[in-house]
Amino acid sequence: MKGSGLAFDLLFAVFLTPWTPSTGLKTLHLGSCVITTNLQAIQNGFSEIRDSVQAKDENIDIRILRQTGSLYDTKPSDRCCLLRHLLRLYLDRVFKNYQTMDHHILRISSLANSFLTIKKDLWVFHTHMAYHCGEEAMEKYSWILSHFKE
Repeated sequence: MKGSGLAFDLLFAVFLTPWTPSTGLKTLHLGSCVITTNLQAIQNGFSEIRDSVQAKDENIDIRILRQTGSLYDTKPSDRCCLLRHLLRLYLDRVFKNYQTMDHHILRISSLANSFLTIKKDLWVFHTHMAYHCGEEAMEKYSWILSHFKE
C-alpha cells in the first residue's frame, strides 16, 4: 500500500461505522462473540489522526470497503473472525509501519492498545471454539488484504 489513508478509511468503515458511538464502555454483540470496549475513545483517537493521514494518501481512488461492506454487512457468524483478522492487519502492518509526527504517536499507541485488548478478547472466544472463520469472512479478508498491498 502506498499511503496510510486507505488503512485508516478501512478502520473507520469496518470497525467504527456499524455501531453508534457513545461515552464509556459499550458491549458489542458480534454473532457468538461479545466484547466490551470504549468506542468513544477509539473514535476520538481515530478522528485526531484521520485528516493528517488522508492528506498524505496517494491512493485516493481506492476505497476498499465501498466494495466489501463492513462488519454490519457480514453474517453474524463471521463477524468475530473478520474483526480478529482486521485487528491483526492493523497491529502487524499498519501501526508498525506508520510514520507520524510526535503529537500523533500517543493517539496511535492508544488505538493500538484498544485493538490489542479487543483482539485478546476475541482470541478467548476463538480458543473456546465459540466461533470459526467461515467462507464469507475469509473471502472478505483476502480481498481486503490483496487490495491493502496495492
